[in-house]
Amino acid sequence: MRIWAKTLNHQKIESEVVREFALARPFDLEGWMPVLHELCQALDLARPVVLSKHVRELEQFSHTQFRQSDFMEPVSFDRFEIEIFPEKKENNHASHRSY
Repeated sequence: MRIWAKTLNHQKIESEVVREFALARPFDLEGWMPVLHELCQALDLARPVVLSKHVRELEQFSHTQFRQSDFMEPVSFDRFEIEIFPEKKENNHASHRSY
């Protein structure tokens, strides 16, 4: 699973990181916490408060965003976004038969 995390201020990217995770896509808050911890650590951010809305958006849309109000500490950006890159599908070559 490959994830792009970025902070935005006035619609412009201030900082970003792309990380590859060996684990399968988490489906609950508990599974997302270590991923979010690593992303926030890479961007030198405090972890935001993760709501069920965020987990649901990641599950349904492969994307979610955290606003300033989702952080317990003041932050200098408008949004923190997480986007899951689509998985690359295996390229299975069909065998062709000659008749």
